[in-house]
Amino acid sequence: MPFSLLRHALKRDGQPPRVLPTPSDLKPAYDVVIIGGGGHGLATAYYLARDHGITNVAVLEKNYLGSGNTGRNTMVIRSNYLTPEGVKFYDTSVRLYRDLAHDFDLNLMMSERSQITIAHTDAQMRTMRWRDEVSRHFNIASDLVDRDELARLVPFLDVSDETRHPIQGALHHHPGSIARHDAVAWGYGAGAWQRGIELHQKTEVTGISVDKPNGGGGKVSEVHTNRGTIKAGQVIQCVAGMSSVIAAMVGIKLPIKTYPLQAGVTQPLKPFLDPLISSAQLHVYLSQTARGEVVIGGGSDPYTLYSTRSTLEMKEAWMSATLELFPFLAETKILRQWAGMTDMTPDYSPIMGKTAIDNYYIDAGWGTWGFKATPVCGKTNAELIARDKTPDLIAAFSLERFSTFGLLDDKAATAASH
Repeated sequence: MPFSLLRHALKRDGQPPRVLPTPSDLKPAYDVVIIGGGGHGLATAYYLARDHGITNVAVLEKNYLGSGNTGRNTMVIRSNYLTPEGVKFYDTSVRLYRDLAHDFDLNLMMSERSQITIAHTDAQMRTMRWRDEVSRHFNIASDLVDRDELARLVPFLDVSDETRHPIQGALHHHPGSIARHDAVAWGYGAGAWQRGIELHQKTEVTGISVDKPNGGGGKVSEVHTNRGTIKAGQVIQCVAGMSSVIAAMVGIKLPIKTYPLQAGVTQPLKPFLDPLISSAQLHVYLSQTARGEVVIGGGSDPYTLYSTRSTLEMKEAWMSATLELFPFLAETKILRQWAGMTDMTPDYSPIMGKTAIDNYYIDAGWGTWGFKATPVCGKTNAELIARDKTPDLIAAFSLERFSTFGLLDDKAATAASH
C-alpha cells in the first residue's frame, strides 16, 4: 500500500486509474443483454468475457451497481445445505470465492471463520446430523458438536439450562466465511469493464418485446429502457427481489413471493466472536466484522412487500433473540438497520436456466442465499449463454421442476442461516 500511494503521488495528475466506466450511450444492439447490475449480473458478464470471449454485452442497472440485495446482505458464505444438488452448487461457489481476491487484485476482506448452526431440540439435532452427513459425503469439513465443545468454540455463548430454549448441540461448518459484499460487486464490475463489457447504470428496463411465431415459445427481439430501445441476441435477468416483475414482461409467471429481509449492525466491540452463529429456533444469526461490529439478522418479514424499509418489530425480534444467546450485549447500541427484498420459491431453492422463450434465461428465486452463490452463478450463467446448454450443476434448478414435481426442499438448511 505505501508503494502504491507513492506511485500515484508522483504522477502528474495524481489520480489513480479509473475502476468503473464513465456513463456512455447505449448501442443499437448487443449479443447479450444482462438485466441487473448486482453481483450475479456482473459475475455473469465477467465470466462471459473472461472464459468465453463474449464482450458485446450490456449490463443494465436501474440504480447504481450493487445497489440492490448485493449491497444489503450480511456477507455470509457457506455450503452446508441439505440437498445434494444444493451442497454441490454452493460448495463450488465457496471454492471460487477463495480465488477471487487474486483474480481481481482486490482485497475482498474474505475471512474463513466457520459457521455454527445451533440446535435447541431433538428434531433439530436430527436435521443437523442429516446435513453433516451430506456435507461429509461431498468432502466438506463438518462436525456435530455438543454443548461442551460449543462452549469452547464460542466462550461467550450462553449454553446453560437457564435460557428459554436451551442449546443441545450444533452443526460446525468449517468453510463458513464472510467477505465484503460491495467489493465483490466492484471486482466483477471492474473486471468485466476492463474486458470490454458495457456497464449502464441508471438504466431501467421498462419493457421487453417478444416475437411469438405460430406454435413457438417466442424470442426476445428488443429490450426497452428509460434511455432507449436496444436489440438483443440473448437476454438474462438477474434482478433478485424484482424477479417476478421482470419475468412478467416476457409473459413468464414465476412461483415466487417477495418478502423484505432486515438486518442491523452494532457499535464496534472488542473481538469476541470468531465463527458465524445462527439459530433457526430463535430466527437470528450473528457475525462480527473485522471492525468489531456485530452484524445481526433474522427471518424474512411475515408478509409480501416490495420494500426495503426497516421496522421496529423486526429489530425487537432479533435483539431479543441475540440476548438469549449473548446476554452481555444488553447495553450494546445499534448503529444501523436496513432491509433487502427476497424472492422466495416454495422449495427454498433457486430458479436458473432456460425458459419457454428461446433466447431468454433466468437467475432468480434466491431468497436469503444469493450472495454466497455469486461466483458459481456467474460461471454457470456464462456457460449457459455461451453454449446454449444447461450446465449439469444447475440442471436441478430449472423452472420446469414446478410442473414436473421435481422440487428440491432446502428449507431446513436456510432458515435464519443466510
